[in-house]
Amino acid sequence: MSDKRSTIAPHASGGEPVDKRSTTPAPDAGAGVAPHAFGGGPAEKTINRREFLKLTAVGVAVAAGTRAVTSTKASSGAPKGKRQWAMVIDQSKCVGCGYCTLACQAHNDVNPDIEWNKVNEVGMVADKHVFLPRPCMHCEKAPCVEVCPVKASYYRDDGIVMMDYDRCIGCRYCEVACPYQARSFNWTAFTGQNPAVPEWGTPEIERRPRGVPEKCSFCYQRIDRGLELGLTPGVDADATPACVVVCPTGARLFGDLNDPESTVSQALRENPSYRLRENLGTGPRVYYLPAVARKEA
Repeated sequence: MSDKRSTIAPHASGGEPVDKRSTTPAPDAGAGVAPHAFGGGPAEKTINRREFLKLTAVGVAVAAGTRAVTSTKASSGAPKGKRQWAMVIDQSKCVGCGYCTLACQAHNDVNPDIEWNKVNEVGMVADKHVFLPRPCMHCEKAPCVEVCPVKASYYRDDGIVMMDYDRCIGCRYCEVACPYQARSFNWTAFTGQNPAVPEWGTPEIERRPRGVPEKCSFCYQRIDRGLELGLTPGVDADATPACVVVCPTGARLFGDLNDPESTVSQALRENPSYRLRENLGTGPRVYYLPAVARKEA
């Protein structure tokens, strides 16, 4: 088994976690960017094909998104591969340090104004703060896939919901349809230095073009590279999502749901769990072990 932290840059040493996320406000949607079907800029005098597709299909796409969210019938494109990746997040162990966010931004070269992995404080259990980390849910029946008019959102056979950023027309229907707010639209091109690099890792994929909704990909590039080398995702660090590897408390687990001996299968078998907004029938592949009050010794 590989060293758990072998490919993740060490976090800041000593004391409380250091939050290095940028405090720079997100750019105004209407300032210096092209007008958008859901954006705030002035109307263009001429509409190209890209804008035409956005403007003419918006009502249909949003309506389709509503149907997709509430439907319990699997899409014909739903994944059917022998491996089905999933993540388990233990809220009893999560301390809200934000290391997962920083490692994600470094390894996926994400703009510091965007968080693919957002960590929210949601309350208290006894005297403990409880946090809810929120990556993409990689739903079995993903509304984002159902509404995309150009099939830029799609399923891999292993259950990962992917984005083809070159195909994307920037309509943001997927962003509207997602009930987890897991997508972030990049209004401006990310051309500057990434403040999470190199301390939290080095980029493994290309930056996305301006004008597309970005999201977590379960670090597919690490999974694929690891499998080619004979490694096991969720066990070997080099084949495991960066957020899982960097977590200092072991709050995140990753593995194959189809493998009864994987860490995620064992955790779900031995502990109560829940998924966000299960009533919508989306079938999220991110599971949460709820925070519980620790018993006094």
